[in-house]
Amino acid sequence: MSVWKLVKLNFGRNLAHFGEVGIGLEETSDRVRSDTFFSAWVSSYARLFGKKTVEELLQLFPTDKQPQGIAPFRISSTFIYREIDEDTIYYLPRPLKFPINYPEDDLAFFKAYKKLNYLPLETWQRWYQGIGFTTDDAEELENYIPGKTKGRLATAGVFDYSKACKIEQLPKIAIDRNTRATNIYHIGFVQFDWEKKPAGLYFLLKLSLEGEKLADKLEAALHLLGEEGIGGERSSGAGRFEVKWSELPENWQSLVKFSRGTYHSLMSLYWDLSITTDFLDKASYEIQERGGWIGESQLRRQMVRMFSEGSVFSAPPQGKLVDVKPQEFKKHSIYRNGISLSIPIKVQEK
Repeated sequence: MSVWKLVKLNFGRNLAHFGEVGIGLEETSDRVRSDTFFSAWVSSYARLFGKKTVEELLQLFPTDKQPQGIAPFRISSTFIYREIDEDTIYYLPRPLKFPINYPEDDLAFFKAYKKLNYLPLETWQRWYQGIGFTTDDAEELENYIPGKTKGRLATAGVFDYSKACKIEQLPKIAIDRNTRATNIYHIGFVQFDWEKKPAGLYFLLKLSLEGEKLADKLEAALHLLGEEGIGGERSSGAGRFEVKWSELPENWQSLVKFSRGTYHSLMSLYWDLSITTDFLDKASYEIQERGGWIGESQLRRQMVRMFSEGSVFSAPPQGKLVDVKPQEFKKHSIYRNGISLSIPIKVQEK
């Protein structure tokens, strides 16, 4: 039996810089993927409880070298939420398969549909666990006019994802250590709305029976991470957040416990060395390259390719931690989190 938690991260007025492989300092993502968040969280866990304790924690997870075992916890990537009056809109990654009742003739609205990378929980659940796509949805997508359309999709917040935050470039000055010469450069920052319709990030946490015993420590480490910040430019105060750790709301309970699903849609990144061609049969997926630097050295982690959020498989994916330590780094193992978190769905069968 598993226990689910919903964790909201409120950044308030704080800026954040979430770097990604392949983008420069001038750009930033609007969220943090599951492998990056896991690494930051475990690092805070180590600072709070010590090296031995974190090593014992990591030994509980299945890895590429020790594939046996049950993960004590699984986390989704972070996604955006918006608070409007007393309601909260949670955005989920759109699965990479069409929803039930999606029409074959979609030329009139397909371009608008493809832009919907994230869907509000209400729409996501209706399309992929409920009645599916409707003719009214098709008509609204075809005739959508920003600020004027008042249909069911617009009311649910389908077209308002970009209103949750804004991304700007701020100037920085670099000073040469030897010549003291200065050079101006720019860094991209994301700022979530903190006034009329506050926004932030959330993620799902799934605890096993063994993981439940660690819940208090995990929550404490997460609060420490919030005080220190996540992402880049933390020395300037970026990336700090407040944590709201709560039980899974009723509408989420029905979502994760859906029993009539025939496929599974990823809410996290996913990696596994033992994936077979049979497992990929009927799957729809995208691949994300993951890399980066080792914080305590000038070495780069080994690059790995992982399935991205929204990828759909006919069987529930499990995943493992993968050791991305370069050969010349001898201090300790460096893990990237490929443990998956997925939700059952129904899709349009072709």
